[in-house]
Amino acid sequence: MTDRASSLSFVIPVRNDAARLGRCLQTIVEGGAPGCRVEIIVADNGSTDESPAVARALGAKVLLLPGLRLGELRNRGAAAATGEILAFLDADHEIVPAWIPSAMQAFDQPEIGAVGAPYHAPSPGTWVQRLYDRLRDHPVGRQPVDWLGTGNMAVRRSVFQAVGGFDISLETCEDVDLCRKIRAAGHGLIADTRMRNIHHGDPRTLGQVFFGELWRGRDNIRVSLRPPWSLRTLVSAALPLANLIACTMMIVGLVAGSRSGRLIAAAALGYILMAIAVRASVMIRRAGIADWPKACAVAAAYESGRALAVTGRFGYRRRRRAALA
Repeated sequence: MTDRASSLSFVIPVRNDAARLGRCLQTIVEGGAPGCRVEIIVADNGSTDESPAVARALGAKVLLLPGLRLGELRNRGAAAATGEILAFLDADHEIVPAWIPSAMQAFDQPEIGAVGAPYHAPSPGTWVQRLYDRLRDHPVGRQPVDWLGTGNMAVRRSVFQAVGGFDISLETCEDVDLCRKIRAAGHGLIADTRMRNIHHGDPRTLGQVFFGELWRGRDNIRVSLRPPWSLRTLVSAALPLANLIACTMMIVGLVAGSRSGRLIAAAALGYILMAIAVRASVMIRRAGIADWPKACAVAAAYESGRALAVTGRFGYRRRRRAALA
């Protein structure tokens, strides 16, 4: 490897999250790999707390970039970075010591465009966090995947630049869009369990699940309908819309008060309960039937947040307040 090819730059956006940022940066400082130069770029989005000072104290270069969306924050951080590998983390995450060497090893294969791993909930966590975490697939070993979250992803700089980086017109789902562009360009995405990542921002309550999905779901349909299409992406776009239509039909049917209206409301309610049960079954399959009522509650908060996200671009402030409460 050349010196440039053995360099890795972490890009971390933050806004008013000093404590969790400090923990994130500390895990980076404590990691490392022989012969790999590591730098940290923190893109501060107008923090009024100690986030910039915490970042500088732990050796990070701080970019003051108020008022920008996450995609543009990450793009600006990547432009300021010098590493050949761009590692994207969020301030409320922490990584394990094997993260950096595992990421660098993955890029020994020239066909790999990005590598990472699904997030893990903090432990011990609330019952909501425990069940929410079971909505994620956690591949064993190293496996090809279709998508990696930007809270735990490393991307080859040349690939990132070739596909145009993050779409700055998106408020959410910019990581889904980036991964689809990387795959469309012929590069592989790999999930590696050695790149374990703890997400301290996982929702602790049902309210946080609802407002989190209300925010994350706002660009879901827009991104899911971009090519290349697959059955999974089309289903991802259709489900929130179908759930919203069902809720609307149920309300309209009840308001109508007629026999046909009640039948429509009953049919819509049946569909909604089925959608919740299907989502809950994913969590139960990885746990036990004793958790069924709680799994249904998490599924209901998840599905309702995703459905309402279709109706408007709101929820970010409530999500932030709920996450930091």
